[in-house]
Amino acid sequence: MTNAGETGEPSPDGPGELPLDAEAFAFLTRPGLTRLWTAARTRLERNGLRPTGTIRLQHLDVAEREALSLLLAKPVTGPTATIRLPDLDTRLRSSAVGRDLTATLTALGPPLTDRRAARDAAAAERSHLWSTAEATLASTPLSAHPWAAQWLEEIRRSGTLTRQPPAIALTTATQAVQTLATLYPDRRPDPTPATWGRGELATRTTGSAHGLDDGTLLSRLVLRGIALAQGVDLPTDAPGRRALWRKASVTPDEVSSTVLTYGLRPGGGTWQEASLRERAVHAMETHLTLRELRGLHLELPQGTRIHVCENPRVVEAAADADCDAALVCTSGSASTVVLTLLDALAATGCAFAYHGDFDWAGIVLANRMMRRYEADPWRMTAADYEYLATRTQLHGTPPLALAGPPVDASWDAELAPAMEALGVALHEEAALDLLLEDLE
Repeated sequence: MTNAGETGEPSPDGPGELPLDAEAFAFLTRPGLTRLWTAARTRLERNGLRPTGTIRLQHLDVAEREALSLLLAKPVTGPTATIRLPDLDTRLRSSAVGRDLTATLTALGPPLTDRRAARDAAAAERSHLWSTAEATLASTPLSAHPWAAQWLEEIRRSGTLTRQPPAIALTTATQAVQTLATLYPDRRPDPTPATWGRGELATRTTGSAHGLDDGTLLSRLVLRGIALAQGVDLPTDAPGRRALWRKASVTPDEVSSTVLTYGLRPGGGTWQEASLRERAVHAMETHLTLRELRGLHLELPQGTRIHVCENPRVVEAAADADCDAALVCTSGSASTVVLTLLDALAATGCAFAYHGDFDWAGIVLANRMMRRYEADPWRMTAADYEYLATRTQLHGTPPLALAGPPVDASWDAELAPAMEALGVALHEEAALDLLLEDLE
């Protein structure tokens, strides 16, 4: 490689500076120098972009020895080379490259990262995050409660916030403190919070009615604080989270999600139970919200059999046929309101029979229902599947391919192999006539 000024123009690394000339670029990017630049880049990024220390390259091949000899202007003959970064920096400055090591690596790309500076900046951001959160907490009535300091320390140790972009982490931390301070505004050891709707509380503390929706980081942090304040474990499921909100006098949305029912005839003397019985007499389906379920007294005779289906079409057909049996529909994957109703029915001693789709997602849901409620399979055996698959084929129904990984059925070891063998998915409508026979 020639010295500076002999070929082309030097290429400084700052804005407006010329790029490397073609000859220098071709030389620097030859394969024999790849390992050198990789090692030099790693060392520079660790050193705060200062060319200090040495790098050691081992097991050099012929092409690497030749390239290093030309670059360093001294022979490299052995299988190992130790290169001082200050010497490499000086050599690059005086060569046709005409720039220092940092500028050379920047020109070759990608851009260098000052990892030491990045670590320092991240540490400063973390320090600012926690000092701001502590100051915010200290300015509220929460400072009088030992659980509040414990809450903030648990969040710090978990690393949940520091994994977020700094601006989001800071906003979330301060909103979490402000939300808890709104719920616990009294400095007494056992404050009595006001009653809030969750959307109303979210609007008050975040500006958005959805700021405390399930699944948001803010809601998880606030619930952790409520759990510590109430001296209970942090719940892991949706019903538990809703119950925990209520412990802090926050009413979750209990009207937008419903469970589809048919034929429920509970005892009880309120208008709600009477309404269910009246609708059952007239073969009318009923959508129940969580709010309604809280006020219902589901007094059914011990051992009442409840049929549970996956598809609303079964309920519609049962109503059209004026069936008598009680029916609850999961409408797919069984939401919180569905499980709340089934839990309430199970608590009264009801027995369950479950039918769903013959596909792998349907088997997953069926396993869940069978385990949770000790439900009987309702036309959900391998024999039922094979009969229905054969019948649909004879009727000329286009087959629906079974997709996804197989799932064993907890109630019938032969079902999954039968489904794999035939490779056909069957929705509940394929068994509708048989289900209606049972419901009648």
